[in-house]
Amino acid sequence: MDMFIKVLFLVVFFAIMIGVGVYCRRQTTDVNGFVLGNRSVGPWLTAFAFGTSYFSAVIFVGYAGQFGWRFGLASTWIGLGNAFIGSLLAWNVLGRRTRVMTQHLDSATMPDFFAKRYNSKALKIAASVIIFIFLIPYTASLYNGLSRLFEMAFGIPYTYCVVAMAVLTGIYVVLGGYMATAINDFIQGIIMLVGIVAVIAAVLQVNGGLTETIAKLSQQTVTTASGTEFQGAYTSFFGPDIFALIGVVILTSLGTWGLPQMVQKFYAIKSEKSISTGTIVSTVFAIIVAGGCYFLGGFGRLFGEMGADGKPVGGYDSVIPKMLEQLSPILIGIVVILVLSASMSTLSSLVLTSSSVLTIDFIDPVFCRKEKMAEKRKVLWMRVFIVFFIIVSALIAIIQASSPVMFISQMMGVSWGALAGAFLAPFMYGLYMKRVPKIAVWINFALGIGISIASFICNMSGIKFDNAVLEYFKSPINAGMLAMLVGIVLTPIITLIVPAKDNDRVNNIFACYYKKVTVSSKKSIDEDETEDTSSLVKKTVKSGNSKKTKNKTKRK
Repeated sequence: MDMFIKVLFLVVFFAIMIGVGVYCRRQTTDVNGFVLGNRSVGPWLTAFAFGTSYFSAVIFVGYAGQFGWRFGLASTWIGLGNAFIGSLLAWNVLGRRTRVMTQHLDSATMPDFFAKRYNSKALKIAASVIIFIFLIPYTASLYNGLSRLFEMAFGIPYTYCVVAMAVLTGIYVVLGGYMATAINDFIQGIIMLVGIVAVIAAVLQVNGGLTETIAKLSQQTVTTASGTEFQGAYTSFFGPDIFALIGVVILTSLGTWGLPQMVQKFYAIKSEKSISTGTIVSTVFAIIVAGGCYFLGGFGRLFGEMGADGKPVGGYDSVIPKMLEQLSPILIGIVVILVLSASMSTLSSLVLTSSSVLTIDFIDPVFCRKEKMAEKRKVLWMRVFIVFFIIVSALIAIIQASSPVMFISQMMGVSWGALAGAFLAPFMYGLYMKRVPKIAVWINFALGIGISIASFICNMSGIKFDNAVLEYFKSPINAGMLAMLVGIVLTPIITLIVPAKDNDRVNNIFACYYKKVTVSSKKSIDEDETEDTSSLVKKTVKSGNSKKTKNKTKRK
């Protein structure tokens, strides 16, 4: 009976996901429809697509397990950073400007944005190669986290879990493109919200409720570098290692600003309302899901057994599955669907991003120079690359599972650091600063990839540094943070040194922010209004920021 309940949950879930893919087929006849849903995705779908692409099995199993073990309840700060920096601030800083400029440039991908914003086809090709290479280990980490829970709940071998997840995700993404992904993300997001609340309540009840669980966790002792025993470190405000905690918060929060699969959600925004609603909804979603995951992971030491090296027996990736083993069959079924939802939503976003980038930004400009590829042919190639990308990442996940070299959070840290380090600064400054030169983008690409690969090599070879600073940045997490911060600081400096070029072309690009649009008085206050306020008053404002009064017009 217990197994029947779990299987029933899965069957219903898979049927809905595939059904949505079939339903959305009619909107995938061209590139704009397949990749961006014809830029007509509403506020709730956009917000949930952003949130579910952000949080996956890597967060729930890998990051929550590792950082909950290391920082205790202070790891909740990571979830709050994800909500307020990675969601709220990202929407406010990037959302509107990304939507306006990418439509003006007729850009559907991040590499295409770099090509048209900085007038360089070489940047387009380089960015597409970086995305394709570094999204693969990110995707492989999704399979890893989900499959560990499947083994715990169903006793199904890891390989079969990976194959099943790959096939099912491929079906609905290939059929329905971005719109199917967005609708399924909304459904999966609802499941994630309900599931995380139910799981936290059940896990706390195992130890007698919130107060008793915190009391037991406070008895855990950590020894500091100076040899002092820190009692209650895992229930303290900033945990036992505040500097390591800051690195994780910055990478996982600010990093989303440079991830192509996250930024692309802003391309598909339908209207001004979608931005304001999406900002609120995605932030609340992140507080509940990310905050809940890391809060739950903070109690990991009460469930996992510590080895001689201070790490959990079975590795960090085993912490959350062991925590959930004591739950009822129904709750385990909910957990499996929760993590399945988180993983498939992120996986679908990653494979769609990678396939569109490879087709639009690499195959078309490199191999179709004389004659541009037809729309239907592009969509066909995207579908082929979705299948290819899923197969490659699944094979890597299967091979990696038998190797103790790297656990989930390390795989994601390398990918996230390289992508965000390479793209964050040139993309963000490209939306705001006219004078950013092409060379600054190349330097960001080189630094982002170089720092992340150097960290990866040091960890793989087991190199240890006597210098505390070098040892700190050897971590993939801290290396990714360094790559982003260096780019953010260095790009304006390069901009001041390098002479401005193509002023007319750049001014034409930024003219999109000064286009006049008409809005009602609810959106913009008319300071000179003297007539009856009950009538609908319309006025024009800058499209770059429609909440501020920029230009007054006569009322009709």
